Amino acid sequence: MTATPRMTLTAAVLDAPDPRALAAFYRELLGWPVGTDEPDWVTLRPPDGGAGLSFQTEGAYVRPTWPAGPGDQQMMLHLDIEVDDLDVAGAHAISAGAVLANSQPQADVRVYLDPAGHPFCLWVGG
Repeated sequence: MTATPRMTLTAAVLDAPDPRALAAFYRELLGWPVGTDEPDWVTLRPPDGGAGLSFQTEGAYVRPTWPAGPGDQQMMLHLDIEVDDLDVAGAHAISAGAVLANSQPQADVRVYLDPAGHPFCLWVGG
């Protein structure tokens, strides 16, 4: 068996029609500083290290529908964000520009949509 080469996940990349606007939302939500700011590419990096988020322009971007039905644009991924308090964190997410999703499949998780429609979940760790 071949040994697995060293690999480090550096970021999840979200497509958007306006990567700067989406990065500004996540900067406000997470409090992370901007690492790179180019017209079609913006990165955010957590101050304590670890994988960050990147945002790139996608001219043919189609907002996902969540939950998706037949023929709907499906989400390709979602972010799970651990919080201390769902209500406080949810109010902060809304003030940053998120929308509470209509469908909430779990009592202990809150699903929100970012300004580009990407779903993300807030949950309390334990």
